Amino acid sequence: MTESTNTATVARTRIGMVESDKRDKTRRVVIDFLAKHPKYGKYIRRRTVLHVHDENNESRTGDKVEIAETTPISKTKSWKLVRVIKQGVRD
Repeated sequence: MTESTNTATVARTRIGMVESDKRDKTRRVVIDFLAKHPKYGKYIRRRTVLHVHDENNESRTGDKVEIAETTPISKTKSWKLVRVIKQGVRD
């Protein structure tokens, strides 16, 4: 008896803040986290900056967004915007 198991690959998702929305369809998203120092054990603030594809230009600077990993879109972009969780302060 053969069973065909079609396992869909679940994309990694992250939550971060939009740092820059100056480019068309591209956002710079910062993910802040704490990392434990290997020797001293103190927690250190770290951050990762990712370039995210935003097809409809719906996010703005200061927004809290959810992003998902995707196939490379350009040299630096391999993440796409899933949704805007919370809007930042608008001018």
